[in-house]
Amino acid sequence: MSELKPLDQQLTIIDEEGNEILCQILFTFESEEFKKNYVLFYPLEGDDEDEDNVTVMAASYEEGEDGIGELKEIETDEEWDLIEDVLGQYEEQFADDECECEVCEGDDEECCCGCGCHHEEK
Repeated sequence: MSELKPLDQQLTIIDEEGNEILCQILFTFESEEFKKNYVLFYPLEGDDEDEDNVTVMAASYEEGEDGIGELKEIETDEEWDLIEDVLGQYEEQFADDECECEVCEGDDEECCCGCGCHHEEK
C-alpha cells in the first residue's frame, strides 16, 4: 500500500434517487494487492448534531486523462477489509494529533498529564 494522501478536495456523487451529494475527500490510497486506487470521503450535507460521527464512504476509482475520476463500487469483502484497516490506520495517525485532556491548549511544551500531547504545564 502506498502512503495515504489526505486531500483538501471535494467530489459530487449521485444517490439512488438522483440527488447530488457534495462530499469531502478524506484521503486516497493505492493498493498493490488489488491493483486499484481508492478514495474515502464523507457527505458535507446531513446531520450536524454529531460532528464526531460521520459516515465515511469508499470507492475505487480510475483517473481519466482529463483528471476526472470514475468511481466504482467496492467488489469484494477482502477489499472492504483492506479499506477498514487503512481507515483504522488513518484514524490512529490523526487521533494522536488530537488531545482529549482538559489542560491542553495546543502549545509546543512537553506533556504534563501523560496523554502525549504538548502544552504548557498549568
